[in-house]
Amino acid sequence: MLYRARRKIRIETERLTLRAPIHADFHPWTALRRASEEFLTPWEPAWADDHLSRRAFTNRVYWAQRSIGSGSALPLFMIRRSDETLVGAITLDNIRRGPAQAGTLGYWVGESFARQGYMREAIEAMVHHAFHQLDLSRIEAACLPENTASRGLLEKSGFKYEGVAQSYLQIDGRWRTHVLYAALRSDRRGRTDVG
Repeated sequence: MLYRARRKIRIETERLTLRAPIHADFHPWTALRRASEEFLTPWEPAWADDHLSRRAFTNRVYWAQRSIGSGSALPLFMIRRSDETLVGAITLDNIRRGPAQAGTLGYWVGESFARQGYMREAIEAMVHHAFHQLDLSRIEAACLPENTASRGLLEKSGFKYEGVAQSYLQIDGRWRTHVLYAALRSDRRGRTDVG
């Protein structure tokens, strides 16, 4: 279940609590990102020189608070409830209202927590929240074509392949083509089998 108090959002899954980052998360976040750097950097925008600094993290916390308050994004940390360990993060960004009613999903998980079902749990909870609490109609996601783990995760989470976007994002310092996926609130498209 979830609750909202003073613009705070908390989403509970079987094993996780999804909540906004707080200043006290700095050391766990830095340790997890540092330990997972080689695992994450092939799939992410290039890290700034101060990526792991306290100042950059403080800016991240303030951005999260502003984004949640304005309704433009929902950046949440994934906390394993059994031991309060940070395992990754998931963000519903670029939330568009009006005729679109859509948002874009992004996520990362620490290397030591990969392939344990945490991200699928978080994606399914975020999509449910987006459709039933935020009243969105469409959730989009993109990943590199060779990122078979992310593609499989999206497909298992109900996303359908929609196409290719040339030079979509700068990843690891280069403009990279991405494959596009989407989940629709009322999806009548059926299964897709994309290789």
